Formats: sequence, C-alpha cells, structure tokens
Amino acid sequence: MSTHINAPAGAIAENILLPGDPLRAKFIAENFLENPKLYNEVRGMYGYTGTYKGVPVSVQGTGMGQPSLSIYATELFKDYGVQKAIRVGTCGAISEELELRDTVLVNSACSDSCLLNQRFGALHFAPTADFYMVKTADSVAQKMGIRYTIGSVASSDFFYDINSNWKKWKEYG
Repeated sequence: MSTHINAPAGAIAENILLPGDPLRAKFIAENFLENPKLYNEVRGMYGYTGTYKGVPVSVQGTGMGQPSLSIYATELFKDYGVQKAIRVGTCGAISEELELRDTVLVNSACSDSCLLNQRFGALHFAPTADFYMVKTADSVAQKMGIRYTIGSVASSDFFYDINSNWKKWKEYG
C-alpha cells in the first residue's frame, strides 16, 4: 500500500496502462481485460488488474497533468514493482497532418514543466520511449490497418497557454 494507491502487494501487474481519466481506466478494464479486479479507488482514481490474451495487465487512472501523473507513476514503480508503463488517452495537436481520432505513437516528449527542473536540476532530460515498445506498437498498428503517426509530443503544465509556447514547439516539429 502507498499513499495514493490502496492495493495489496502483488495486486498490480508489471505492465500498466495509464489514462488520466479514472473513468477511462474503468472503461478499459471492463472492455479489454479479462477478469478485471478493482484494486484502487482512493480519491476516485480507479485501478484494475486483469489479463489481456493471458498476460497480466493493470490500468490506473492518474488524474490531470504532470504533477498528478508523477505521483502515481512514482508509487507504481517504487512501491508496486511496475516495469513498463504506457500512457493512453486523449491529447490535442498542433500538427496540420493529424486528424481527429488519429493515433500517435510517441517516441519522445518535450515539456515546459518545472517538474523536470525539480528532478534533474540543470540537466536537460529528454524522456524517450523504449524502442522495442514503439517498434512493436508500429508493427501491430500496421497489421491492424490503424492510421497513425510516430513522433515527438510536447506536454505543458498549462492547459490554456498564455505564453504561446506551442508556437515554438510547432516551429520545431
């Protein structure tokens, strides 16, 4: 058990999906996992574990924004032995090539969050996805005929960006 996740030892799989919306976590568990079991509902942040094609998988809501995600990710890796986490959910786009409901396989991320400064100080950390996971997702998406793009994303602590940082991110792709 951790501060924000009320799960007993062994209740969370090594592989986990992380939607921000707790109701999306519930939807994923009920529609894609076999035998999902609720392990967390602290603060209404649902977490489930079940199996997908025989493989144990968990799904945990993380709330909105990087600070909230940071809390859940830290506890999942530190206290529950999670090894692979995949963020799933919705996002906005600043690319004219993307259309509504397109899938983006993310290979790296930029951010204006001060969380990076607090964690890494003067170092410029570049969060990058595991190559094998991106390659596997690419292969599966091709086989399924899913329209997708592979690329970098930008994540901000501001929903309404008064500084228009998105324009600079767009300029640099």
